Amino acid sequence: MIAKSIYEVLPYSYLTLGGSSMLVLENTFAVIAALVIFMMGARVYNLRSKNRRTDPVRKRKSRGLPESLYDLLPFIYLCTAFLLFRFYPQGAGPILGICLLTYSFYILLRRISYRQHKIPAENNIM
Repeated sequence: MIAKSIYEVLPYSYLTLGGSSMLVLENTFAVIAALVIFMMGARVYNLRSKNRRTDPVRKRKSRGLPESLYDLLPFIYLCTAFLLFRFYPQGAGPILGICLLTYSFYILLRRISYRQHKIPAENNIM
């Protein structure tokens, strides 16, 4: 078994390793491998996030996108921002990258706040 402190950090470390490797490495195969590591980190994050939801299924809004694509959307934006920084460092690339980066963090922060639901305590009338 993995210690809880290491277990909780794993998806974030995969995302960080993949994202930083996309920005730094020069070899095309290395960038593809970094992309795979990044997407696997996003997948692990989404699996844990789904498992930790406490809101009832009937209260969740239905989306126009398939659920798997909807769950990966902020990570797709984040990955696209990294790739824009990597392959288009001049002109409009950094501006679009910053916009995508900011929007992906906004979506992730909103989703994190939606995963903080409290299970209602039973009312004990004495």
